[in-house]
Order: sequence, then structure tokens, then C-alpha cells
Amino acid sequence: MAIKSISTSLKGLKMLVLSRSKDESIMVGDNIEIMVVGIGHNEIQLGINAPKSVPVHRKEVYGRICRERDGRGSQYLPSYRRSACAMAIRV
Repeated sequence: MAIKSISTSLKGLKMLVLSRSKDESIMVGDNIEIMVVGIGHNEIQLGINAPKSVPVHRKEVYGRICRERDGRGSQYLPSYRRSACAMAIRV
């Protein structure tokens, strides 16, 4: 597995980039597994095994959720959630 940190085109943000082949996984913390289950021409399919208490959304769906919630008390979200919403809305 290759691990490197790169700058993305998203305003100089850094992200960890991991190389995985089909049927290989990465772990996020102790209880979230992300597995490459399929590789197509222009897309990959990911399987995500996470506790039911952890919401999992595609980024564009998460952005819509955040926009809808903005007028209904998003200021009460923890700061890390507000930051994630801001990132999802910008893209």
C-alpha cells in the first residue's frame, strides 16, 4: 500500500492518499472499514462497514443535507460538523 500526503486542487487542502486494489480495505478508527468492491472504467465501488450510529453519505448528498439544515439550527452542530458541512457545500 502506497501512502503519501498530497495537495489537492481544493484550495491547497492536504489529504492522505491510499492505494488499494479490489477486495482490499482501509480502516478509519477502530470500527469503520472501507473496501474497494469493484473497479470500472471511470468509477470505483466502495463498500462501507460502519456502526449504524455513524452517518455515511456521498459528499453531494451531505452538501444538500447541510444546506437544508442551515436555516434550522446548524449553529448548534459541533464545530467539526459545521466545518464538514462548509466543505461539502463549497464543492
